[in-house]
Amino acid sequence: MKNRPRVVLFERNSAADDADTIAVAELLRLETVSGALMLSAAVVALLWANLGTESYLALSHLKLGPLDLAHWSADGLLAIFFFVAGLELKREFTVGALSKPAEALLPIVAAFCGMAVPALIYVVINLTMEGGRPQGWAIPMATDIAFALAILGLVGSKLPNSLRAFLLTLAIVDDLGSIAVIAVFFSTGISLLWLLGVVACAALWVLLQWRGIRGWYIYLPLAVLCWVCMFNSGVHATIAGVILGLLTRSKMPGGGRSPVDRWEHRWAPISAGFAVPVFALFAAGVPVSLSRMAEMFTNPVGLGVVLGLVVGKVIGVLGGSWLTAKFTGAELASDLRWSEVFAVSMLAGVGFTVALLIGELAFPGEPEFQEVAKSAVLVASLLAAVLATLSLRRRTRFRLPS
Repeated sequence: MKNRPRVVLFERNSAADDADTIAVAELLRLETVSGALMLSAAVVALLWANLGTESYLALSHLKLGPLDLAHWSADGLLAIFFFVAGLELKREFTVGALSKPAEALLPIVAAFCGMAVPALIYVVINLTMEGGRPQGWAIPMATDIAFALAILGLVGSKLPNSLRAFLLTLAIVDDLGSIAVIAVFFSTGISLLWLLGVVACAALWVLLQWRGIRGWYIYLPLAVLCWVCMFNSGVHATIAGVILGLLTRSKMPGGGRSPVDRWEHRWAPISAGFAVPVFALFAAGVPVSLSRMAEMFTNPVGLGVVLGLVVGKVIGVLGGSWLTAKFTGAELASDLRWSEVFAVSMLAGVGFTVALLIGELAFPGEPEFQEVAKSAVLVASLLAAVLATLSLRRRTRFRLPS
């Protein structure tokens, strides 16, 4: 964190308070910190759900307006996460790695193969085993950007920066694919009237920016209205966040800081420090027992998710990259090695936020399958994280100094 504001420790005044606030916000923008918060919330959820089941369920099902707290976290708070993801996608499409597809061809193909192969593995297992539920095919598709980058930053900081760029591009394209899957396959009872409301809100969002109008008191109510329209349209409400993020300006005619940069800077700490951890608190609380752990490898849903994330991601990411390099003119960055891409392909198996969300959407009204899917996501993510950590440490140890 360069140029981080100095925090005054003993003298309390408004300047010190401002410095404290800025320092905390900068801290929350660190991938390692956001990953740690998400992991901590998941651990608390697991302990709470298993040691205080009644209180955990009571809080999850506590009604607040039209939804209970668990659904507010999934439909409401995650919209903030998806808004930040939409801002990141917009920046990458216009001025970042994805603005020149030829240079990003390897990670782009790797991302698509890394989504297709896990889904295929899941479908094959669930079509061939008794009691299979193939509708959960999208669960092992997702890679969690925050967790993956946090692990790479912790154990692979001495590896080339191009490896982080490869993982970031892969994870962004993966997120875009997962968002598209949620919008197309997990939306029901579509209302065209409410969708017109979404279009009107989105058009006004664009118009206000092109007119140079600023002020959170204008954009925040408009974003809430767009979310309400999306929620009532039958399309998953979080898609409103993605749409508004993608429609945010990333370039200014006369230079200067764009809305994408300003809003991502403002909302990323809120997403990392509040929205995603709260979602993890309500989504990761599943009962854990020896029988349930055994079910992970005998139930077709659990087995499909675990093999999809741990094995399918490696085959898809590494295989897609290698085939692209072999049959096209695309090449790895000059300072990268295939062994390091192999380590990152294992890291791509850490699916958490979006995978847990899809686990809920894939089995509506079937909590037993939701719990199996969520448990499998947690187990697979932990296994992929451990294997990737070991591989990254080995890659760091054996890499010759530059």
